[in-house]
Amino acid sequence: MPGANDIITALKAAGVPLVFDAVSALLEVRAPGHLEALRQRLGELVAAGRLLCNRRGEYCLIEKLDLVTGVVSAHRDGYGFLLTGDGSGDVFLPPAEMRQLLDGDRVAVRVSGTGPRGRRAGVVMEILARGRQGAVGRYVRERGVGYVVEAGRGGRHYLVPDAGRGGATDGHFVKIEIISYPTASREAQGKVVRLLGRPEDDPAVATEAALEIFGLPAVFPAEVRRAAAALGSEVRAADKAGRVDLRELPLVTIDGADARDFDDAVYAEPLAGGWRLLVAIADVSHYVRPGEPLDQEAAQRGTSAYFPDRVVPMLPEQLSNGLCSLNPDVERLCMVCDMRVSAAGEVREARFYRGLMRSRRRLVYEDVQAAHDGNAEARRRLHAVQGQIDHLYGVYASLARARQRRGALELELPEAQITLGDDGRIERISLRQRNDAHRLIEECMIAANVQAAQFLQRHRLATLYRVHAGPDEEKFENLRLMLQALGARVSGQARARPRELNAILAGLRARPDYPMLATAVLRTMAQAVYQPANIGHFGLALKTYTHFTSPIRRYPDLLIHRGIGHVLDHGKPAAFGYDIAGMELLGKISSERERRAEEAARHVETRYKCAWAKERVGEVLDGVVSAITHFGLFVTLTDMNVDGLVHVSSLRNDYYHLERGGLRLVGERFGQAYGLGELLRVRILRVDVDEARIDLVLDSEATAGSRGHSRPGAGAQRRVRARR
Repeated sequence: MPGANDIITALKAAGVPLVFDAVSALLEVRAPGHLEALRQRLGELVAAGRLLCNRRGEYCLIEKLDLVTGVVSAHRDGYGFLLTGDGSGDVFLPPAEMRQLLDGDRVAVRVSGTGPRGRRAGVVMEILARGRQGAVGRYVRERGVGYVVEAGRGGRHYLVPDAGRGGATDGHFVKIEIISYPTASREAQGKVVRLLGRPEDDPAVATEAALEIFGLPAVFPAEVRRAAAALGSEVRAADKAGRVDLRELPLVTIDGADARDFDDAVYAEPLAGGWRLLVAIADVSHYVRPGEPLDQEAAQRGTSAYFPDRVVPMLPEQLSNGLCSLNPDVERLCMVCDMRVSAAGEVREARFYRGLMRSRRRLVYEDVQAAHDGNAEARRRLHAVQGQIDHLYGVYASLARARQRRGALELELPEAQITLGDDGRIERISLRQRNDAHRLIEECMIAANVQAAQFLQRHRLATLYRVHAGPDEEKFENLRLMLQALGARVSGQARARPRELNAILAGLRARPDYPMLATAVLRTMAQAVYQPANIGHFGLALKTYTHFTSPIRRYPDLLIHRGIGHVLDHGKPAAFGYDIAGMELLGKISSERERRAEEAARHVETRYKCAWAKERVGEVLDGVVSAITHFGLFVTLTDMNVDGLVHVSSLRNDYYHLERGGLRLVGERFGQAYGLGELLRVRILRVDVDEARIDLVLDSEATAGSRGHSRPGAGAQRRVRARR
């Protein structure tokens, strides 16, 4: 059978569009089975945007038709964009073109002019492939007509005939199967295949909806469950052979109070001029073998996904919470990074080996920090491992000094913690506080990750690095102008020097809008990804870095373990089961799965926050102006770390204009000004949980006498710092 490139080459040589029979004759494909395979391959090339099949059934080269192909990204206001992914820029699709399209469709368009902000505008010439077969949203019934308003993907409406509503009533969240796609003159239609529930009655519906919207698999296939069950719940005698016995070492795990799977355990002891540090990681690779059902499912999931009400794990719970989890007082297999760390925080020596361990204690960050700070009750409870805790803080102090010297970015942003009651409803939302116990574990893990990357690099094995590119030049220039307007001096060289960015951020840390500014710095950079080409990690200021420490919940870590195991078994690079091309593909899949899980988690967290806010409509809360547009002020509610909008129409009767590059909104007649970073008291006016939208108004009594400039007073700064 000719490959895709052979087909393209043949069509180029032909120089004209060809029907299927002409293509098969040109390629000398005649056998019935081969003809069907050729037809399928041509269909794949059409779906991929390399060919187009015109109305006469002729296959045409896209490049000869002056068309642009890509994936549709729909906007809730009716328009959309064609994401080309080739660096040429996106193409604007007006509402009239979007009527026949769904978010995620692959289409071919002809550039027809210029759209908003100078972008190219396009006309749809061909829908190459539909992006999906189903949708999730709220069922609405009005005037005897039922339809579903899609959630999270541009607000598309799907008509639902009564025969296909599957018991849904007005307000139900449902999953539908698309039974007819939209055209320029007809709405899409669907039928209900699953009732998800009502978010007002059960906040967990938000998670159920997100699993469907983002395509996260919540249930493991039967063969995967059987494979996990067959491994048992205890380490077998045969599996202990040839391992370094660490069962007498007081290794401990330190995690959050709500953690259920424990990837890593640590141990430290003082040495002359430094420390010995052991980072022991669950040896998942011993149980999850390449190509087997457990491995195939883990590769497809790529990562565990975390939501307020549940975890969707990468591995079945028999492994993630059981046999692979480093639970206390049970034997577990581990992969160990055994390091010698100098007093200056430099790793002078490191070796890897397979181990057998027994965790001495399962510790939580808050207790460890309290004991280290001298809390008598905490020290009494942790007396048996207090010496080990003290040693760990000693090695952490050394590693932290090394981190400071190399200039890693220090961007500790507030993180909301949603606490649910026994009934699954929100009990409270608070800001998670990081302490040195968190940073201790983080630095130990970074040290082991660096050594794993260097180990595989030395042995010239195909592997995945965790890479993080520096700031984009154009984005950084916009950031520099914004920061300079706020009074910060930013040199152009700071784009390549994390240390300089740290100094700038340190000067802004007292501002109440610091989290927004730190986020703006992050947004100038590309997202960290997995790839076999090592370009270093800008944020951590490291030349070589990978992920080794979480194989229970991240597939790339499992691949790293396999590479280390291959070297420990004296395997040659050429005999490793993965080559560069294979790693490239797995890196792309893992990076995409990671983004998917993060987007789903944000989707759910935002709606939980909105559900919480909806119960507080009318309440007055503290907020910080975190962004300003011509239509109003985005205000971050400080106790919830969620944004709401104060629309310009709710401000004092005046004409308002953006000034200073979008840093202030100023009234034309009365001169009332609202600045970035300003502390405000706002009242929750209304909340739309489905749209994740919170409308706010200024509380006039609360703000009276506390306005007039965009920088808060010292008392306000202290109050914000205490919250953070």
